[in-house]
Amino acid sequence: MTQTGRWLGVLFGIMIGTVATAQPPQPPMAPAFAPSAPMATMPAANGSMAVPPTRVVLSEVVEPGFREAVLSVVRKPTVSTRGTSADVVTTPAVYEWLLAHPDRVALAWRRLKVPCVGITDLGNGKFAWSDGDGSELVWQTVGRFPDGVIWYATGKVKPSAVIPTVSVRAVVVMTHPKRPGKDGAVSLSPSVQAFLHTDSKTANVVMRMLGPTAPKLAEQGAEQLLFFFSGIARYTYTHPEKAEALLAPGSP
Repeated sequence: MTQTGRWLGVLFGIMIGTVATAQPPQPPMAPAFAPSAPMATMPAANGSMAVPPTRVVLSEVVEPGFREAVLSVVRKPTVSTRGTSADVVTTPAVYEWLLAHPDRVALAWRRLKVPCVGITDLGNGKFAWSDGDGSELVWQTVGRFPDGVIWYATGKVKPSAVIPTVSVRAVVVMTHPKRPGKDGAVSLSPSVQAFLHTDSKTANVVMRMLGPTAPKLAEQGAEQLLFFFSGIARYTYTHPEKAEALLAPGSP
């Protein structure tokens, strides 16, 4: 979970120290299939994203002030990845609350004695993370659609002590299609699709360092991000008597 927390801190757990600037521009990825969930398709060149049976168009669901920035990252990412996780049984309200409060999720992990980075709530839906070594990001929710949210992040990443700081912009699309369960619970099938853009020439340096491992590391980062939220969702569902104290504000 230490790695999960660190990866969460940079774009909610994606690409820090691994593929932050590792790959040349890529074409849109092929559709991602989840055995127990609807098909999720990556945004096409026109900026649309479909999650059957609901079709979501980014230019319609992203807030007007962020549309141009979001679409520019999605259409021409330096690196992109996706991830899925095992289904999680919880209540929709709890899972959506966790997505809206990553600072409290990080705090919950630390209360469970699992090392995790700190995330700062800046107010008005903004959150920040820094590692004290030159990496720092600010992100916020810029769009919502049925069973999903869109995050936009800006900041800088320092992949290692010997590599210069790199400015980055990123978009993360979180989806969690659901099936009805018992007693108000549902079975969620979380997935994530992430896009990161940088104009830095440092990309070539990082790529040489990582070689063919870069795509797999990015995928692992996406899966770590999903576990960051789904792990606490599972815990609070199976231990409801501990949920209030676990998610309360304050210190660990």
